[in-house]
Amino acid sequence: MALTPITAVDCLARIDHFDAIIDARSEGEYALDHLPGALNWPSLNDEERVLVGTEYKQISPFVARKRGAALVARNVASHIERHVLDKPRDWQPLVYCWRGGQRSGSLALVLGQIGFRVQVIEGGYRAYRRAVMDELERLPERFQFRVLCGKTGSGKSRLLTALHGQGAQVLDLEGLANHRGSVLGLVPGHPQPSQKRFETLLWDALRRLDPARAVWIESESRKVGELRVPEHLIERMRASPCVRVELSVAARVRLLMEDYDFFVKDVPAFCLRLDALRALRGNEVINEWQSAARSGHIEGVVEQLLITHYDPVYMQSMQRNYADFANATLLEPANADHATLAEAARSLRVSAEGG
Repeated sequence: MALTPITAVDCLARIDHFDAIIDARSEGEYALDHLPGALNWPSLNDEERVLVGTEYKQISPFVARKRGAALVARNVASHIERHVLDKPRDWQPLVYCWRGGQRSGSLALVLGQIGFRVQVIEGGYRAYRRAVMDELERLPERFQFRVLCGKTGSGKSRLLTALHGQGAQVLDLEGLANHRGSVLGLVPGHPQPSQKRFETLLWDALRRLDPARAVWIESESRKVGELRVPEHLIERMRASPCVRVELSVAARVRLLMEDYDFFVKDVPAFCLRLDALRALRGNEVINEWQSAARSGHIEGVVEQLLITHYDPVYMQSMQRNYADFANATLLEPANADHATLAEAARSLRVSAEGG
């Protein structure tokens, strides 16, 4: 039997070197967060976990362990039959569960008895989670960020995508958070990940970046939708050089009508989202905007949102929080078309990296 414990810190350093990463927790636990690339082979599924936990509390630990052993044995056998029979002798998986105990131990024991070299995370997911949070305090210090600033609708996200297409290094917080960073930013039908999942995705993105090259990022606030950006990353962003993207109001409205076309198609959803601004803008203003939207004048409502709500709030935030904002490099594209922003991205990348 080849069963080897590995610390969470060593696991992060070697995470790309395992033939498979196997999460032995239930599907619900896995959905909330898991190691990058992990496969879910539950030793107990969600319903079974509840059953065993109920028996543990209401009957006795001994009865619950017997029930759990039978369920785990059947599940491990099923995983072996479905996923392992075709694996070569030198296949080397990493296995973990919540605390690195019984659930991962049962699966790892059988895999080890077969003859595979199996590694198990000491302390399980909990230890991994602590290691990730430690990394998120340390990693931002390694990078030289270039922050794209600009009012809502200025094309910052499109420019970030264009920079990525030009080969520049990009950290897309809105992409990781599955949110576009405003009260209208949640895309219908696409919920945000959990906070833990967001932090795992962020760590996974940061670890792949080259500290010798600039990293482009948008000027986000402390929260992207409902998710918090780690404090050390926010601090590094706010101390970094800025590029200020300026676009006409008309061009910004056009961009938002394109990028938020789902609201154009679903006016009731747009009006419902406007309700979130009642405390700030007052019932009379919101009622007027909703009435105009229902009458087919969403474009005019978007313009008013920019001028009276987003722009003042954004400018106050930038001037207060971003040290380099007043001295930012000014970028004034003629429009937010993809070809125009691709050329702007090429220019920015050359100026930042010299080639």
